[in-house]
Amino acid sequence: MPRTNFQELLDAGVHFGHLKRKWNPNMAPYIFMEKNGIHIIDLQKTVVKIDEAAAAIKQIAKSGRKILFVATKKQAKEIVADLVGGVNMPYVVERWPGGMLTNFPTIRKAVKKMISIDKMMKDSSWDNLSKREKLQITRQRAKLEKILGSISDLTRLPAALFVVDVLKEKIAVREAQKLGIPVFAMVDTNSEPEGLDFVIPANDDASQSIRLVVRLMTEAIGEGLNERKVERENEEAEASKKKAKDEKKSAAKAEEVEEEAAEAEKKED
Repeated sequence: MPRTNFQELLDAGVHFGHLKRKWNPNMAPYIFMEKNGIHIIDLQKTVVKIDEAAAAIKQIAKSGRKILFVATKKQAKEIVADLVGGVNMPYVVERWPGGMLTNFPTIRKAVKKMISIDKMMKDSSWDNLSKREKLQITRQRAKLEKILGSISDLTRLPAALFVVDVLKEKIAVREAQKLGIPVFAMVDTNSEPEGLDFVIPANDDASQSIRLVVRLMTEAIGEGLNERKVERENEEAEASKKKAKDEKKSAAKAEEVEEEAAEAEKKED
């Protein structure tokens, strides 16, 4: 069963592309028609592409790896922070820190710096600092939090990138491609789909369109995480059963040895 349908996408305005003069010819396969100088996206193809992307993103989440969401445009920030934060995946909704993927160790150092400041603030030595020193450190912490707060749990490179607007986030896309990290993206009629692993043809400007597509992706992630949890619980239950069975066997063996020893003693007497 498809995760969405034509009507739901239509209601969210996913079909509205850009003006014809701004189009990218490589998006031609995903364009249904032109109306009043504006390209209309073929929503039947969007349904298929959403299902393909959701299936792949679910498997990544099920494997225990992270998907990094990138959406720094104004209308997408809150939506992504809310929905993606709900499934504990990392996201960037402020300025993309250049080299975040290609120079990941440096980013990790900055995250560790933020964590060390947190520890310092809870330590007794914090009270010995002057007001000016406290203010400087607090400002530094706030700056780091704004840029890196949502990726503080990202201890290694993400398994995939999900981008809301490939034109706006071209640096992030370029870094992911350089490292061979799969890119999932909402791609509007003015954008370049070539080189992306999972293209979702959709209006990447309207908040309703962004919310719908991101929600469908986070729901897929939630399913993957739940399936992972169930599998691990089943594995633990099986391991527990095996342990109990082995212990029972060991106890029976020990009892058998004791009986043999007692029998041997009787014979000696």
